[in-house]
Amino acid sequence: MVAGEVSAILKDDSQTVVWGEKIAAALKEGGTVYLYGELGAGKTTLCRGILRAYGHQSAVKSPTYTIIEPYELDCVNVYHFDLYRMLDPEEWEYLGVDEYFSPENICLVEWPEKGANYLPASDVNITLLYHENGRKIIVSASSNRGAEILQELKTAE
Repeated sequence: MVAGEVSAILKDDSQTVVWGEKIAAALKEGGTVYLYGELGAGKTTLCRGILRAYGHQSAVKSPTYTIIEPYELDCVNVYHFDLYRMLDPEEWEYLGVDEYFSPENICLVEWPEKGANYLPASDVNITLLYHENGRKIIVSASSNRGAEILQELKTAE
C-alpha cells in the first residue's frame, strides 16, 4: 500500500458531488478507483460528481442490475461498475471487460470486494462512511499512479 490519505467531512450530497469533481480533476490521466461504503453512503453520488466534471449532464444511476454503465465522453471514457449483486467473484471473468481497465480510461468500481482476486488492482481507494448527518470521505493511494492522484487532491485543498 502506498502511504498517505486525504479525508474530509461532507455535510450533504452537494459536497459529495464537489468532491467527485475534485477527484475527476486529479484523475485527468486515467485510473482505477475502488469505492467502499454501506448502501446509501454516497458512492454513486460521488461518481455523479466525477462524471459531471467531465461534462456528463444526464442522470447517473447506480448500475446495480446492469453491473456496468459506460460513459464515452469527449475527453475520457469512464466505466462505472457496481458489483453489489455479484454472487461469486468468478462472475467477473464472464463480463469480458478487462480491456476497459487501460491506463487512459477511468474505472469506478463500487463494491470491489465482490470481485476479490479477479479485479485489476486499484490506484485509489475511496471509503464513504456515515458521519453525523453527513458523510466522511477517506481517499487513499494503492499504486504509484494513486500516489500522484492523492498528491493532486492534497494540492487542490
